[in-house]
Amino acid sequence: MYAGWGSVRRMPMVVPAAVLAVSALSVSCDGSTGPSSFEPGPLGTVTVLRGDAIEIRSLLAMTGAPSLGEPARRGIELAVRDVATIRGRSIELGEPVDSGCSPEGGSAGARGIVADPQVVGVIGTSCSAAAVAASPVISQAGFAMVAPSTTSPLLTSDLAGNPNPAYHPGYYRVANNDLYQARALSDFAYNELGLRRIVTLHDGDPYTTALVGAFGAAFEALGGEVPVATGIRKGETDMTPVLSEFAAASPDGIFFPLFRPEGSPFAAQAKSFDGLEGVTLISGAALLVSEFLAEPQSEGIYFAGPESDYGGNVNAVTGKSAETVIAAYEAEYGQHPTTPYWALAYDATTLLLDAIGAVAVEEGGRLYVDRAALRARIGAVGIEGLIGTISCDAFGDCGTGSQFIYHHTDSSVTDVEQLPVVFRFAP
Repeated sequence: MYAGWGSVRRMPMVVPAAVLAVSALSVSCDGSTGPSSFEPGPLGTVTVLRGDAIEIRSLLAMTGAPSLGEPARRGIELAVRDVATIRGRSIELGEPVDSGCSPEGGSAGARGIVADPQVVGVIGTSCSAAAVAASPVISQAGFAMVAPSTTSPLLTSDLAGNPNPAYHPGYYRVANNDLYQARALSDFAYNELGLRRIVTLHDGDPYTTALVGAFGAAFEALGGEVPVATGIRKGETDMTPVLSEFAAASPDGIFFPLFRPEGSPFAAQAKSFDGLEGVTLISGAALLVSEFLAEPQSEGIYFAGPESDYGGNVNAVTGKSAETVIAAYEAEYGQHPTTPYWALAYDATTLLLDAIGAVAVEEGGRLYVDRAALRARIGAVGIEGLIGTISCDAFGDCGTGSQFIYHHTDSSVTDVEQLPVVFRFAP
């Protein structure tokens, strides 16, 4: 699975040629044309009348994982504000649809969105568990969806040219495939920390199970051991059984990429559990949020996640720098971003809006957005974003692949940008 890591080849999608024959049209009393000569593609076309807005939607974890969903919502809102119009038409975002960070919520939310034929595209989801259920619904309806923070390899590919089971056309993400995170973590744990026996814990969803599996394979390929790879249920807070199993294995590290409801009690109980004194705790980006960093049990943990300091990076679609957008975020919402994923949500939105503007065809007062052309444009033409160069491969992975590993030592420091970066990985 990890062959060729240093030379992962991007395979851009090819935009099909289209000939748009414009014929003489009658004009209706509202200033729009009558019958159109525009030929819709195989996935259908959205028609936006004169005076109407271009409609997009977001499908986010407003419950279940609000520490991801809320900052993403704000990043999306700021991007829509900064783009402002497409071909002279306003952009209507609407209220975020709540996925609940669950398969049920993802499926229901996606079905509700695609029931409205005027929706051009979707930003979402926040969680891989919701994306696994939402992606086939979005795909079958011909829509395009760009995700800011779903990272499970199941949703795209093995990065070696082979699609994974939950991949569906029309799904894209600017977040990194977790195969990159698995490689970064295994290199860091084995070569930098000198760890040799790491136990792993998942909560049964596609994000945590795929990530610990990929990490285990990468760590063992380096010569490490994973004596216990086990799971807990969502909502479980008594970690005694799993901690007992871990202590019996005498590990020198624990990898637990859980969300806060389970990750917070796990970290607290692991730190005081007999037989696990001095064991190194490592987690993923789901816990790399200000709410958890403020808790005392977060101290000493290593976290893998996306870059958080975007320096002078400028989003080419809006012309806004990271510093400018952060200042706008603070002015609008009264606080600093609490997770790096706000910036990925901003970039995901501009990627979608830029593609809509590129493929939209104006004809007699109506704007036509062909769904197949929109998908092809997103897949073929990337952008320079706040997070760096965004360029999609054939299976919808558009992220930079860059991973940082942070070491949190002081719970009074809750801004991810201020955490010490102890390891950097780039494919």
